[in-house]
Amino acid sequence: MEKREQLYEGKAKIVYRTDDPERYIVYYKDDATAFNGLKKGTITGKGELNNRISAHFFALLEEHGIPTHFEKLLSPREMLVKKVTILPIEVVVRNIAAGSLAKRLGLAEGTPLARPVLEFYYKSDALGDPMINEYHVYALNLASAGELRALSDYALKVDSILSAYLAERGLELVDFKLEFGRTAAGRVILADEISPDTCRFWDKATHEKLDKDRFRRDMGGVEEAYQEIWRRLTGGTE
Repeated sequence: MEKREQLYEGKAKIVYRTDDPERYIVYYKDDATAFNGLKKGTITGKGELNNRISAHFFALLEEHGIPTHFEKLLSPREMLVKKVTILPIEVVVRNIAAGSLAKRLGLAEGTPLARPVLEFYYKSDALGDPMINEYHVYALNLASAGELRALSDYALKVDSILSAYLAERGLELVDFKLEFGRTAAGRVILADEISPDTCRFWDKATHEKLDKDRFRRDMGGVEEAYQEIWRRLTGGTE
């Protein structure tokens, strides 16, 4: 597989074309941002860890019938993925009150929710990724009714699969963000990444934060937290 010109560079990844028009290469960077890019920094080794962690989760979800853009790892920082057009909708699933939800609803951080909460956000850096509902989605032609149902169904199924998987490894899946893409054939599949950058992972016993909140809140131990997630996923064998 030949890497060709750069197609796009985001906050955490670079996407390259390949000699196959239906395949891209995604390169994971060590750059870290928070608060819609207002805070910037570097987390040493983050790119390699997020690449491996995302590949691990994508493979797990594929085994459970969730279609993803992931094909294979190419190097410690690169993965081969299917070409998709990313839908401009971020899907967030919340199981425990934290971050913006805790502030919005006046809940103490760590309050378990009676059932998962599903939220949609308009993917726009210029607008600060505002929260939207299904009426906004249809008014802005961001997705069809069928696609929105697929996003919701997949997101809740991902939550169920990952929550059970992580619980066995002593972790709580507090909340997470997903992005989806549309293939050339019009199929909606899971894309982007699933990592400590896009999920809140807490230790089940101590509630220690093992994700990017450590960077957002200047808690220290950021690299160690990402490494700990990889260690839990692999049982320390990789």
